[in-house]
Amino acid sequence: MVDAQRARKMADRIHEIVARRLERGIKDPRLGFVTITDVKVTGDLQHASIFYTVYGTDDERRDTGAALKSATGMLRSEVGKNITARLTPSLEFILDALPENAASIDRLLQEARQRDHESQTMASSAEYAGDADPYVKPRDLDADDDLDDDDLDDEGRVGQLEDDLTLDDELGAPAASADDTTEPDGSTR
Repeated sequence: MVDAQRARKMADRIHEIVARRLERGIKDPRLGFVTITDVKVTGDLQHASIFYTVYGTDDERRDTGAALKSATGMLRSEVGKNITARLTPSLEFILDALPENAASIDRLLQEARQRDHESQTMASSAEYAGDADPYVKPRDLDADDDLDDDDLDDEGRVGQLEDDLTLDDELGAPAASADDTTEPDGSTR
């Protein structure tokens, strides 16, 4: 039966016991500056994975791993004396990749900041490839056509009214004046 809360309590207790024992010292010259980062206990409380980091070089990490492996039996008996469980869990020491992961994340964040800065500088000096507004097309005017301000709508484009008048002229319908407006029921005002 898996009891996650009991497993977490046991993991915390094992973390405290092993860290205290390592602080008091193990008589192994290979043991470096070790920090216990986390302990995970299986649901059946039979196995504990102890994650640790070592301050130093790769050789010091390797030597510390060998020292912890040789001290596993002594540390397991220390855990067995200080916990109230019927069975003492087996211990496994795993080098935590936390510092390497943190360095990798820092490197990736720095690279992202650099790329953001480069794209911002490129965007600040960028120009449109074509017209600023590709949907606004200037109207071709003959030399004798004049555009008045009345012919332009609010955005400075030739209004729809003039296009409607031109279409009506081509179809032979009477031209509507600008004062005439058509109501929704078809009547004019």
